[in-house]
Amino acid sequence: MQLTDVKIIKASPDVVWAAILNPDVLMQCVPGCQSMTGSVEDGFEATVKQKIGPVSATFSGVVKLSDIDPGRAVTISGEGKGGAAGFAKGGAKVVLEPVPEGTQLSYEVEANVGGKIAQLGSRLIEGFAKKMADEFFNRFADAIEAQRVGQPLGGVDGDDDGPPSQGRGLHGHDGRRCGLSDTAGPRAD
Repeated sequence: MQLTDVKIIKASPDVVWAAILNPDVLMQCVPGCQSMTGSVEDGFEATVKQKIGPVSATFSGVVKLSDIDPGRAVTISGEGKGGAAGFAKGGAKVVLEPVPEGTQLSYEVEANVGGKIAQLGSRLIEGFAKKMADEFFNRFADAIEAQRVGQPLGGVDGDDDGPPSQGRGLHGHDGRRCGLSDTAGPRAD
């Protein structure tokens, strides 16, 4: 299944690009992500817990960034295995373009599942995939827009003052931490 959408983020493309490459931001904005380790160059290992209809599973897998066009585009791909529940794999092609309001982030997501999860039916799975993509990119946009002007993204500039739980995180629209500054002001919609 394929999903596409466009978000306008009230920040420069440089700020948005830095956030895409920041593992703290990626981890905190992936719904259900319990851990993520690794690097942009080598990829990330992640553990994500999700419930899809009646099936609940913890997926262990890898996330890789590829087709990197610095400041303009990247493909984020992931594949995870959830034991008896089955597997999930997919990717998002992300393109950034400067617009008067800040940055237009366009994405095209493709997702596939197998095993017990695939038996749930395409309508439920498509709804879940759309919800996951929307939630990730909404958290991502919220985190960037809530960032205080001039405040660097946590960990991007080499300033590592601890994990998000020690003050670098920002709560997204649903209360989850999104890996940016706690001192940011409110988002203006």
